[in-house]
Amino acid sequence: MGEQKNLLLAFALALGVLLVWDTFVFQPERKRMEAEIAAQDAAKSASATLDQAGDPSAPALTPADIAVDRSTKLVETQRVRFQNGRISGSINLTGGRIDDLVLTDYFETIENETQVVLLSPGQTKRPYYIELGWIPPQGEAIAVPSAKTIWTATNGPLTPTNPVTLSWNNGAGLIFKRTYTLDQNYLFTVTQAVENTTNDSFQLFPYGQIFRRNLPDLENFFVLHEGPLGVFEGSLKEPDYDDIEDDGPQSFTSSDGWVGITDKYWLTTLVPSQGEAFTAEIKQPRGIDDAYIVNFREDARVIPAGGSASVTNAVFAGAKEVELIDAYEQQLGIRMFDRTIDWGWFYFLTKPIFYALKFFYGIVGNFGIAILLLTVVIKGLMFPLANKQFESFAKMKVLQPKMKALQERFKDDKQKLQMEMMELYKKEKVNPLSGCLPIFVQIPIFFSLYKVLFVTIEMRHAPFFGWIQDLSAPDPLTPINLFGALAFDPPQFIAIGIWPLIMGLSMWLQQKMNPTPMDPMQARIMSFLPIMFTFILAPFAAGLVIYWTWNNLLSIAQQWIIQRKVTAGEKAAKA
Repeated sequence: MGEQKNLLLAFALALGVLLVWDTFVFQPERKRMEAEIAAQDAAKSASATLDQAGDPSAPALTPADIAVDRSTKLVETQRVRFQNGRISGSINLTGGRIDDLVLTDYFETIENETQVVLLSPGQTKRPYYIELGWIPPQGEAIAVPSAKTIWTATNGPLTPTNPVTLSWNNGAGLIFKRTYTLDQNYLFTVTQAVENTTNDSFQLFPYGQIFRRNLPDLENFFVLHEGPLGVFEGSLKEPDYDDIEDDGPQSFTSSDGWVGITDKYWLTTLVPSQGEAFTAEIKQPRGIDDAYIVNFREDARVIPAGGSASVTNAVFAGAKEVELIDAYEQQLGIRMFDRTIDWGWFYFLTKPIFYALKFFYGIVGNFGIAILLLTVVIKGLMFPLANKQFESFAKMKVLQPKMKALQERFKDDKQKLQMEMMELYKKEKVNPLSGCLPIFVQIPIFFSLYKVLFVTIEMRHAPFFGWIQDLSAPDPLTPINLFGALAFDPPQFIAIGIWPLIMGLSMWLQQKMNPTPMDPMQARIMSFLPIMFTFILAPFAAGLVIYWTWNNLLSIAQQWIIQRKVTAGEKAAKA
């Protein structure tokens, strides 16, 4: 029993240390570093450019302090529009970049006022765009499309039923064409073709790249990856932005897979031709320390004299909806595409938990109720283990008078006390460690559910009842500001909502049903655990706190029934 209490204490203290560290050390240091980066940006010269001859990743950059307004930039260039009901935006005919994309059915807040902007043109506050093209062999002066190329478009706008083709003649016998198709969701298919009207053959390397500068606020480095990522030869690579800054460019070779940049809920991805060799690179452009590039380059295509060559690539730019991501993986044969969602170490638990929640949601239409139903299922699956745990607790509680008598009798002989205690356990057929296994099993389930609530967009802005309008966000009502009556936001570590308070109370009730530790100091420490967990879980997703509270209440009911059964059995045995 002591080992179990020590395990719980260690677990609680570890969570407490992480919370204190995050609040008082990590967050202030992060803000300080962000301020330094902003100051460096402001000090940069307006002439900052990339001196990278022959490198397609050489965008025209503007210091952040003189960036052009996004809406202004969009009207400065000729564009071809696209829309499909889920996204809207445009392709810049100067450079042929996809640099304007808005997610029309997602909003920044639950008030549904501002739609989420994913991609923006260069020279704006947060440039983020996708481009594809061709690279000539090193040392060969072949005119290929660049960031300044003016394309001619036909058949716009781009819709799921209307492809758009861009064309450009290099004036030296090569005609470049780029055809875009768009599905009903977030997938572009881009076919690049080169027609050779000369008597000579040429070689060109197809490439694609994603450029991003001035990152948005990142979420949580400890439980979520945000930044570059890709799958190469069946291996997922997830370097952080800091890794690229500290270690420099990272290169990979593969014949299948993908490369992209992920946020918590949004994703941009390039998919090279599957089954053909390519080289991918994740890096920062030379001389710009707040910009990042992911790209790929396939093997050269031969454009014969009087002939043509083409390459087709997929581009994903949108929300990381689980079922949609899985469908693309299956339909397009994109290896491990589902890993664009950060399922974590317990992938084998996290993803099934999500689909279980999705199943219940399909029945009841509320993810909060789905969480309650899933908790019942989990309790049912763990019923045999929980029964052993609660039977052990109940028997230990019945034995407490005898244990206290032994403790008093052998208070000066610890070794003898341990021997007598073990003899008592053996005689009464009680295993004090039998309650540990359910706890070990519940820990990965707890973190897996936390991961589902934290990373899946389906939980974002998902309401429960009453004041809980976003299960993925902390409980917004706290007594500190009189449940919103006072116009101020308290510090996160004391912003304890109503559901965390209910959870703490349920934990206290459950603790009262367990045997009291024999050591007075340990008993006092254990009595503080409900308070500690209330503070620890307060900033967590409301859905997780609701799960934990409901799980406690079910455990209390189960434990109460078993305790009455054991007590009745003891009385019957004595009679």
